[in-house]
Amino acid sequence: MFNQPVDSRLTEWADHRKELDEVEDPLQTVWDFWHRAPFTPHNKNVDPYYQKSWPTPWEIIVENIYDDFTKALMIGWTLKLTNKFKDSKIELRTLVDSNQKRQYNLLYINDNWVINYSDNGPITLPEMPDSFRLENLIEISAPR
Repeated sequence: MFNQPVDSRLTEWADHRKELDEVEDPLQTVWDFWHRAPFTPHNKNVDPYYQKSWPTPWEIIVENIYDDFTKALMIGWTLKLTNKFKDSKIELRTLVDSNQKRQYNLLYINDNWVINYSDNGPITLPEMPDSFRLENLIEISAPR
């Protein structure tokens, strides 16, 4: 998807959201989809702490630049735009691992699942390390 023209990327994202309502493991499926996004270490156009700086998901797809935060945001919005997850509690939490001095942008789905921590996909909440400190929390709603 990510190396195609803009119209094709937008169509593929819409098709992916429809697919999530039908697949057996939608969290792994959404992870697999967004895990393939081209990674940029830092998207200077988006400030994770200032929501008014956030582009819409459609603008992110047009721009096609994904850092850790915008990828997590797109996973959250993708889920929110499905019938299966539209009423789910989805939080984007910025956490700092005090042991490794590393920051993570993670999605918590219904206080049961975590996405964007492990390269293998979703994990359950008990699998999360205890060394994390919460830095920021944003409840994801349907995009504007």
